Amino acid sequence: MKKASVEVYQLLRGEYQLILANDRGHYPIESMGVELGIWQGRYQNLDLPWLRWWDDRGNLLQTGWERSQRLAAKLRELSINPDELV
Repeated sequence: MKKASVEVYQLLRGEYQLILANDRGHYPIESMGVELGIWQGRYQNLDLPWLRWWDDRGNLLQTGWERSQRLAAKLRELSINPDELV
């Protein structure tokens, strides 16, 4: 199986320049304070390489779905059923 890969470019002075990966293998997008890279893992019941965002310190940013699942679990810990909230 071929390993997943990506190339990231930025537009500088009218020309696209290849962005090199940092030591984490991520591509820094300095103007946004984030990094883009490939994460291998399980997401929505699929084990695949996924294109994901990290903060500029290398912490994986949650997707909206992951965040909603975490918050729903926290509500259940507090004996609140998130499905009954309006």
